[in-house]
Amino acid sequence: MDTILIGVAGGTGSGKTTLTHHLKDHFGEDVTVIGHDSYYKRQEGKTYEERAKQNYDHPSAFDTDLLIEHLKALKRGESIQCPVYSYKDHNRTDQTVTIHPAKVILVEGILIFQSPILRDMFDIKIFVETDADERILRRALRDVQDRGRSLESVVHQYLTTVKPMHEQFVEPSRKYADIIVLEGGHNLVALEMIMQRIQNHIDER
Repeated sequence: MDTILIGVAGGTGSGKTTLTHHLKDHFGEDVTVIGHDSYYKRQEGKTYEERAKQNYDHPSAFDTDLLIEHLKALKRGESIQCPVYSYKDHNRTDQTVTIHPAKVILVEGILIFQSPILRDMFDIKIFVETDADERILRRALRDVQDRGRSLESVVHQYLTTVKPMHEQFVEPSRKYADIIVLEGGHNLVALEMIMQRIQNHIDER
């Protein structure tokens, strides 16, 4: 299947999800969205307390090899069984979601440009950039309201792993992007440009 792969990277709370949702809503079934977070490794034999202390912002936390294999399969026109991750339990579940091939596949995640193999698979690489203060506030609201986390745990995780890993891995991957989008899905000019590029691809097929 002649599929175009688009990577949407950026720091936590930068607006990656808002951007991808806008694109999905606009193009419907022509676009499939896959989150790198779905490919967190299973934490076998660890207690909840031990899982909660893991560094989930380091490249080693992800089963990126499986994501790469799944993207190759989708490009071949094959459906995949995408893992389902539970933020509440800090672990991959036994469930999977069937994802079918589409003309456009959006892959979203903080570290998707860190792996050279994965990075080179993308036809378009987008990096969403937002002020750090705004990102941490967005993350805190999301984790407390949507994921049942305490504010104390969110702040502790941000200071001990999220911020250091952003500086070490996420921010340096910005240089690989083809497009830098300020403020994510709220940047309507950039959004329209990206939509036009995707539409051109769909029309060609």
